[in-house]
Amino acid sequence: MGRSQKENRRKYREKERMNEKESIENCYRQMYLGMTEKDQDLLSEVLDDSFVLVHMTGMRQSKTEFIQAVENGTLNYYSANHQRIEVSCHGECAELIGQSVVNAAVFGGGSHTWRLQQKLKLIKKGDVWLITESKASTY
Repeated sequence: MGRSQKENRRKYREKERMNEKESIENCYRQMYLGMTEKDQDLLSEVLDDSFVLVHMTGMRQSKTEFIQAVENGTLNYYSANHQRIEVSCHGECAELIGQSVVNAAVFGGGSHTWRLQQKLKLIKKGDVWLITESKASTY
């Protein structure tokens, strides 16, 4: 194989990795859009059926429990300004650390602005990335 063929393959692999990272990052953005718009269908699309949210308190919610809490107003997300998104992809698995300034009112409290960090785990099913876990903390 000639030098130019190797270079073309390297460039193709790099572009493919960037597309994967963009798809993974889009899952994070879509999750927040679903949260702020209380869009059950969108959340269902980006969260795997095995999804678990681990709150800052350690409380765990399944996909169904989380979506219900967003829908019924237990968790109210008003806006999210994404500050930093870091993706690490390993074949069919990926991790994302997202840091966003989020305005929310949760569990009956008043509206506050949080510097919220989400550590996500994702899996690829077919050609679609899905979030399997989110661990929330502040930063």
